[in-house]
Amino acid sequence: MALNSTIGDKEMLNIEHLNLVVSDMPATLEFYQAAFPHWRIRDSGESEWNGKPRKWLHFGDDYQYLAFGDNGVGGNRDLSGHQDGLAHFAFVTDNIDAVIERLSKAGFNLAKDGADEPYRKNVYFIDPSGFEVEFVQYLSDIPVQRNLTS
Repeated sequence: MALNSTIGDKEMLNIEHLNLVVSDMPATLEFYQAAFPHWRIRDSGESEWNGKPRKWLHFGDDYQYLAFGDNGVGGNRDLSGHQDGLAHFAFVTDNIDAVIERLSKAGFNLAKDGADEPYRKNVYFIDPSGFEVEFVQYLSDIPVQRNLTS
C-alpha cells in the first residue's frame, strides 16, 4: 500500500514516530534494541529544548521510529493512578514469544499478561523510563475477531 493512499473516501494515516523524554537514554535504548533487533539508530545529536541542553536519538527503520530526548525529570505518571497522560502504547508482532524471550534475556521483566482472548495474545512491559509498552500478536486476520473485547 502506498504511503499516502486512501481507502474509499477515507485518508490513510500511520504513526511515523513517538517522541519520548527519558531520564536514562542508554537503558531505554537497550530495552528497545532487545524488542526491535531489526531497528537501528537512524540519527542522533545534541540540541537545546526549552532552554535546556539535551541529547536526542532516533531509533527505528526507514518508515517509523522512536525519538528519545534525555534530561527527563520528575518520573513518569503513576500507571496505577488516574492522572492525565499516556497510559501505554502498543506494537504488533507476529511472534510475541520471541519478543518476550529477547526482553527477558536482556533483563527486562514482564509487567503483566494481557487479557485471555481467543484471537490475540498480548503482554505488557515497563521500559526503563516508566512507559508501559504493550506487545500484541493477532491470531486472526478478521477485523471483528481481532478487535473483540472481553
